[in-house]
Amino acid sequence: MTEAESTGTKPPILLIHGLWLTPRAWEHWIERYTQLGHQVLAPAWPGMEIEVEALRKNPEGMNGLGVTEVADFYETVVREQAWPPIIIGHSFGGLIVQILLDRGLGAAGVAIHPAPIKGVLRLPLSSLRVAMPVLANPGNRSRTVALSPKQFHYAFTNTLTPQESGVIYQRYCVPAPGRPLFQAAAANLRRHPATRVDVSHDTRAPLLLIAGGADHTVPATLVRQTYHRYRNSRAVTDYQEFARMPHFALGAPQWERVADHAIHWADRNAARHTRRSRADKP
Repeated sequence: MTEAESTGTKPPILLIHGLWLTPRAWEHWIERYTQLGHQVLAPAWPGMEIEVEALRKNPEGMNGLGVTEVADFYETVVREQAWPPIIIGHSFGGLIVQILLDRGLGAAGVAIHPAPIKGVLRLPLSSLRVAMPVLANPGNRSRTVALSPKQFHYAFTNTLTPQESGVIYQRYCVPAPGRPLFQAAAANLRRHPATRVDVSHDTRAPLLLIAGGADHTVPATLVRQTYHRYRNSRAVTDYQEFARMPHFALGAPQWERVADHAIHWADRNAARHTRRSRADKP
């Protein structure tokens, strides 16, 4: 029995945001999970520790930030916890979840509309359209790039009206480092890219991949490709798709369904994984 099980305490939850967002995007999830009795951590990516409004004015602290630096930062956060947390990430945060689980961390992981890992080959046209404001200029590899309200609407909130999207844009959207997109785009051309995950890892923690049926940035077809990459692993890997869900699953309509499904799945599978891991120890 783990310390969490013996004391009746629920495992902590670590929330990892993605590009063009900050931990503020998790505000509804933090409240919901805290009410369920979890300790919830939602630290910002390195260089993003200030508020949205300040980041818009001074985004230079994120210049050159890449996938490995972000993953290393969150690994430190995980190792500081008294017991393994449930790790939930959105978009590039979902990619970071998979990297952390591959490093042997976490009690369970949920990757919501995750950016593709190495080996996912067929990128939909809508994904390329979202990434093009960054990838069109090689100089963006070492800079931050902002989305216009129109670009944000297409990429994050396409099921909402422009007016509804504008409210979300003003509340949450910030410039993002360009380097992670370049790393993902070139992953299949490199032997050891930052987005590489051992998809045959048999002892990692359980992983749930969540897709949105209306997502332009990471369409469901892309998430299904990631899911199929894990087909030879004996570790638990599940897939769930929510129809009409855009990329901004953290605050768009249906977010409560996504949040509840994620934590119920994670709580159940984290407990099973912990018991199995302890039973396997000599």
